[in-house]
Amino acid sequence: MIRLIATDLDGTLLHPGGVLSDRTRATLEAVDADVVVVTARPPRYVEDLALTGTAICANGAMIYDLANRQVLEAQTVPLDIVRKVAEALAEVIPDVGIAVETGLEVLGEPRFQGFGPNNPHRTLELLDHVFDEAHQVVQMLAWAPDAEADHLMEIAAEAVGQHVTVTHSGGIGLLDISPPGVSKASALESLCRARGISKEEVIAFGDMPNDLSVLGWAGTAYAMGNAHPRVKQACSNHAPPNTEDGVAQIIEQLFRL
Repeated sequence: MIRLIATDLDGTLLHPGGVLSDRTRATLEAVDADVVVVTARPPRYVEDLALTGTAICANGAMIYDLANRQVLEAQTVPLDIVRKVAEALAEVIPDVGIAVETGLEVLGEPRFQGFGPNNPHRTLELLDHVFDEAHQVVQMLAWAPDAEADHLMEIAAEAVGQHVTVTHSGGIGLLDISPPGVSKASALESLCRARGISKEEVIAFGDMPNDLSVLGWAGTAYAMGNAHPRVKQACSNHAPPNTEDGVAQIIEQLFRL
């Protein structure tokens, strides 16, 4: 029996442009199971979708109550580690730009140009100013122009993997860097334990390398038809692409909606 549905957003649940279709919204409202959003996005992005329930944000660093618009838990990267990681990445990635997600906004140095649409951010004059103004760091972002994300992730993981968790969600040259030991899977496992839900009772959907941890943990996992090759290889089950409401299609079949 499936008691919890864990789904990524961009490239998985949402259509291009961050649109939640009427069909998918209706399916999520009709299904008799907990629905948990598991995303690299911060809470402010998820709020705009008018979903209910719980969201795991910033690749597992934040747990957010969507109904009450309240952060339930936040895990952070210590600022001394943030500085150390930034220095190490600058040595191995030419022209790398660094930004930090505080949970409320993104602060970046001028070289960081990896800001997505509708993402509130401030560009500060120096990286030191970024570190000085960040009251906390739930996620670091590293961006290198025109770099291939898989290769960039390998370089970064070798350089700083002992200090942080490095992954990516498909952006060109953009890396997501989380507190050590933090991932979508670690956050979801903790949430399920608190609710008395076993991993065998969880179905997960994803499309990018940052979804691999949760897809590997869940009892049932689906790679989207538009997923990254590594994600498709890791999952025996494949859903239709996000542009065809693939998550909704699978849920409708499994729950006979």
